[in-house]
Amino acid sequence: MARSNRLNLRKLRKKRARVKKPMKCRFTGGGEVPRPVYVDYKDVKLLKTLVDREGRIMPRRRTGTCALYQRAVREAVLRARFIGLMPYVPEE
Repeated sequence: MARSNRLNLRKLRKKRARVKKPMKCRFTGGGEVPRPVYVDYKDVKLLKTLVDREGRIMPRRRTGTCALYQRAVREAVLRARFIGLMPYVPEE
């Protein structure tokens, strides 16, 4: 009896670990998409949250941004790097 109870507890814990809350796009906020779609390349603080430690742009499944804004984020990061506001590679 105790053994089957432990197995059930393990199954429940695994199931809970797999369940993730749905992410929302931080730019749209669940509402209408404003036109034109624009992410400010001068807002380095925001862009750093969308780039990992190694300097790569984080994927949509990690950040929760919608596809339309993910493209805009990519453009903004590339512009900020080109101008020199953000580094291409991380500082060691």
